[in-house]
Amino acid sequence: MDVISGRTDCRPADVDYDASRIDVLNGFFAGMIADKKIQSASYCISRRGKVFAHGSLGALRFRGDDAPMLPDSIFRIASVSKTFTAVAIMKLVEDGLLRLDSNVADILPQFEAPPFDRIKVWHLLTHTSGLHPDSGCFNYKYVVSPWEHIARKEKEDGINTDWISAGLSVGLRRDVGTEWQYCSFGYILLGAVVSAVAGVPATDYIRNSIIKPLNLADTDFGMTPDMALRAAYNVEHIEREVHSILHPGKVKEASVWDHIDDTGGGIYSTARDLNRFGNMMLGNGRLDSVRILGRKSVEKMTTNALQHIPDHCWGHEYEDRWYGMGFDMLSANDCLTTPGHYFHEGAGGCALVIDPAEDMVAAWSALYTGGAFQGTALYNAQNIMWSGLN
Repeated sequence: MDVISGRTDCRPADVDYDASRIDVLNGFFAGMIADKKIQSASYCISRRGKVFAHGSLGALRFRGDDAPMLPDSIFRIASVSKTFTAVAIMKLVEDGLLRLDSNVADILPQFEAPPFDRIKVWHLLTHTSGLHPDSGCFNYKYVVSPWEHIARKEKEDGINTDWISAGLSVGLRRDVGTEWQYCSFGYILLGAVVSAVAGVPATDYIRNSIIKPLNLADTDFGMTPDMALRAAYNVEHIEREVHSILHPGKVKEASVWDHIDDTGGGIYSTARDLNRFGNMMLGNGRLDSVRILGRKSVEKMTTNALQHIPDHCWGHEYEDRWYGMGFDMLSANDCLTTPGHYFHEGAGGCALVIDPAEDMVAAWSALYTGGAFQGTALYNAQNIMWSGLN
């Protein structure tokens, strides 16, 4: 299978990396594509701030043409978007406009009623608010998700319904601060916090204070027409979004969702842009001459914030889950990355992994065939990448 090479800054040997491992990585992804487990892959790996591996292989789209996945192809980074939202929260903390222990009720009045009045900003950042987690975390049969409550309320009250109250009406699944439960709705609420504190939509704040200063030219909430032309997708709903951008027809009907910033998963990007964002974190909040955060904020985001908090999502049996203020700190025994690394995954799938001890960042997409989760495309690929360190 042809591998398309992207722009690099140096040879692998220049940063003490074994180039043969890139061949192994390409072969691994090619095998998964041949087995129809993934549709395509795109990756960008850097060390000491220099990109030494950048490539792609496979198909851009799951149907329609034979266009190849390119190194600069656009893909939805899904939940990796949460790391941008977390950075936005920390910027507001640095500016004295917010504190991590602020009660969300002091910012969003819908939280004033018990038991929500005990939820703090840091609970939302660390997925310990007690709010109902994403539907895939547990095998729910009867519980209606926050998203379904919002949709029902819209039918009753129209597009200007109070979506925060509607989403909270499902209640808590666990007491505040007692269990780690992956909750994308919590990060949508963090977007509402950013909007309320900054005085502008959260998407605009993130775009103007993070994306543009870092010169992430191929990164945005949603897609521009140019991005849509280069968009990779493996599921129908993204195909429809791309088609609506490239072939606009009738005006889209107004919806309550127009008032909700998708700060939990709405960013599209490329492997290289995502790697650049990771290098900002690796640089203690700075990249080139641009300052996004201070060193202490990065330390706070990438240090375990939990103590003896269990995690039973997706069948996990962790009794002491590690998580930072927006980044995952889980360090499994089967992982070749250095203890102290931090990361985030995105459904569909993609990953951003940052290893300060090795001064290395890897960002990649591995579009699951039909969207069905393929953990080996993330975890096994990560081990191959880290195996090349000399």
